[in-house]
Amino acid sequence: MTGLPAGSARPGAKRGTTGSTSRTTARTTKDRGDAAEQLALEHLERHGLKLLARNYRCRMGEVDLIMRDGASLVFVEVRLRGQGAFASAAESIDARKQRRIVAAAMHYLMRRPEAPCRFDCVLMSALDAASVEWVKAAFTL
Repeated sequence: MTGLPAGSARPGAKRGTTGSTSRTTARTTKDRGDAAEQLALEHLERHGLKLLARNYRCRMGEVDLIMRDGASLVFVEVRLRGQGAFASAAESIDARKQRRIVAAAMHYLMRRPEAPCRFDCVLMSALDAASVEWVKAAFTL
């Protein structure tokens, strides 16, 4: 037992759940992710890339940003990891996550003419432009 009176819940917890993250924390995490994607987008646009799609989702996975760099399509994964995180931003993009990004990219490409493409990562340790690290061609098919 948690020591709470019967029928009460942790402050901020959703009703009918046990041990789940509160809505406030979930919103904050989503807001931080959205802010990281916006910082990444601004960084890439400053370097001449053009936005084609944001948060492209399909059954197989998701791509945070799809950009055009000259004639190439660029599928971008954005990762924000704080100093105390278990894994670095780069380490958190494991083989499973890469396969899901590639699958979503293949789905996106099914309806478009062939174009050269690459998979980039934008890594951040904080929500500030100085911490943005852009890794071009971070992984391949």
